[in-house]
Amino acid sequence: MNAIPNDRSDRRGLRGLRVRHRLESFFQMKSRGTTVGRELIAGATTFAAMSYIIVVNPLILSSTGMSRPGLLLATVLSAVIGTLIMALWANLPIAMAPGMGTNIVFAQVLVAQMGISWQAGLAMVFLNGVIFAALSLTRWRQVIVASFPEPIKLGMQCSIGIFVGYLGLKNGGLIIAEANGAIAFANLTDPTVLLATAGIVLTPLLVVMRVPGALLISIFAITLAGHFIQDAHGVYLTATPTDWFAVPSLDSDVFMALDFRQFFRQFLTLLPVTLYFLLSEFFSGTSTLVGVSRRAGLMNADGQIPRARAAFTSDAMASVIGAVAGTSTVTAYVESVAGIEAGGRTGLVGVAVAALFALSLFFAPLIAVVPLLATAPALVLVGILMLEGLADIDPSRPDCTLPPLFMVIVTACTGDLMVGLALGALVYTLVLVALRDWARIRPMLLLLDAVLGIYLVLRGYVMH
Repeated sequence: MNAIPNDRSDRRGLRGLRVRHRLESFFQMKSRGTTVGRELIAGATTFAAMSYIIVVNPLILSSTGMSRPGLLLATVLSAVIGTLIMALWANLPIAMAPGMGTNIVFAQVLVAQMGISWQAGLAMVFLNGVIFAALSLTRWRQVIVASFPEPIKLGMQCSIGIFVGYLGLKNGGLIIAEANGAIAFANLTDPTVLLATAGIVLTPLLVVMRVPGALLISIFAITLAGHFIQDAHGVYLTATPTDWFAVPSLDSDVFMALDFRQFFRQFLTLLPVTLYFLLSEFFSGTSTLVGVSRRAGLMNADGQIPRARAAFTSDAMASVIGAVAGTSTVTAYVESVAGIEAGGRTGLVGVAVAALFALSLFFAPLIAVVPLLATAPALVLVGILMLEGLADIDPSRPDCTLPPLFMVIVTACTGDLMVGLALGALVYTLVLVALRDWARIRPMLLLLDAVLGIYLVLRGYVMH
């Protein structure tokens, strides 16, 4: 009588082993020193760190007249497909989603200030994605990345670390702007600040003690604590969800709503902002891919991203898919480093992130109550850990020291990765000129300086 259940149990166990073996083989887990369990925890950590986009992106873009239900579907759909492409093709633990920053420029500058319809804006995002894809498939993007000197690549990693840490402090309400515009530390009498500070102090202890899923635990713990702590205005930090479950609406008015006719009719007007989006996302996405891969120890012997063409093309295809789905530019998320620090090293992390994004359509009310401050300790710690690259700086060589440190300082003070990259590349070239090291001043380096200089000019035009 007991033989049948045992036999069934054995068969289930055997199938489980086969699935695990196939996953380990497909994602090359042994060569990257990781396990299925560790990858899944890393995926949950990355998702928790970036899940705010599910709520924030529809909120920002709905000011253009786009419907929130349609934007919610577009945000999730683009994140799921983009992340899966990166995971299954490039085998990288990097998550994709509509980018913060570009969605604000899309809504406030392109639509609100310039009076361009959001449909024409989506056409612009689509065409930029096609250009990204062409550059990636023809290896031009790899050539451009290969032209980045090692000090600039190091500066990218450390600048991303500073940026992620800055996001954490900002999410936790620990840094505020004073009346004179200066940045200051928040008031510790504020319960919000106290909770975020406690998390930032205690989370590293969990990591040092090698507690599995330490960063994920910190996010959940702060979310739970927020149910019992009120802010200075008497509002609980974590709201009680109105519903635990919701059936997603699949009726979208933003899906395939691109207006190419208006885009080309107003092409000259749109040219500066189009170039701004193109350069911003090209270099921002590239910096994230390089910085995250470098931190994960995945760069090959030549200092290049493994499966670089697949990685860059995945990044580009995600934007094309995002535009068709009905959202602004989709890009690689710096919050992916949270999963890296949790041990993630392969595309299985992305598969887990994509699955959680898909499930979020049904649990959107529950995810919406997770406060931004819950991610603060994880992001601050991850940012600090990414600064380990500073140990590779050779202080006796100004060409190795000044550019990355300059990039870090500019990013820390402005919160703008692209400005840090542009000025850091310029400083590197000027240092080589001062050293009369003409052999290293190659045409691609000068072209990189010129393109980034154009970006700075366009940034001034678009932002003001």
